[in-house]
Amino acid sequence: MSNVFKTGMLLAVLTAMLVLLGGALGGERGMLVAFVLAAVMNFVSYWFSDRIVLAMYGAQPVDEAQAPGLHAIVRRLATRAGLPMPRLYLIPSDTPNAFATGRDPQHAVVAVTAGILRVLEDAELEGVLAHELAHVKNRDVLISTVAATLAGAITYLAHMAQWAAIFGGRSRDDDGGGNPVALILLAVLAPIAALLVQLAVSRGREFQADATGARVAGHPQGLIGALQKLERANEALPMAQANPATAHLFIVNPLSGRTLARLFSTHPPLEERIARLHGLRG
Repeated sequence: MSNVFKTGMLLAVLTAMLVLLGGALGGERGMLVAFVLAAVMNFVSYWFSDRIVLAMYGAQPVDEAQAPGLHAIVRRLATRAGLPMPRLYLIPSDTPNAFATGRDPQHAVVAVTAGILRVLEDAELEGVLAHELAHVKNRDVLISTVAATLAGAITYLAHMAQWAAIFGGRSRDDDGGGNPVALILLAVLAPIAALLVQLAVSRGREFQADATGARVAGHPQGLIGALQKLERANEALPMAQANPATAHLFIVNPLSGRTLARLFSTHPPLEERIARLHGLRG
């Protein structure tokens, strides 16, 4: 319950930041525009985010005849987790990774790369798929999508604030005008703060998905081994088409080969994730 409360508070902070930034940019009218922008972006991300991200990575549906072993593992795990069978997609990438998407368990999608099917043993693949189904079970996909959307809207308004500061602050219709220096500071600090809040949301959900996935699989050993292999593989061969806006979806950071992206990683440190998984065996 505490994790749910913390996540709710962090999302509320993002929403408040967005509205305040809109107010700084355009007063009451700006706050209204910011609120409408957030509503529209969340509507689009709720209904279409799965199609967008699958198309972004060139993922194709894979049926049972094409990958009977993959379907068997997912069906077994979904039954244990009390979830409907998700749709399965294959990403044509040699970098081993996986993610889940979809607005709810009834519309869930689990996507795996061609590389992960070659690199992992069955027990390790089971651990990864259990982790992704845990995200579906915990409704993490919707939460992280909303967080990413709000953070993106804040960054967009921050860019607008920078231009507004350059051209004289807030609208002339706004009594008292605006302080260009304050606008510039807000434009610089707001995206950083939004990113930090988004990271807090994403990292917290990863820890929870690790624990839930280990319980669904029946043991944490497979996931531990998979995380070690995937981390090394993604450092050596980062996914070429990886987009920072969708990095939070993957089981390990697809940008981990890039120093700056690693500094602002949406994923907790590998060592801490593995330490917590070892603790589940105690």
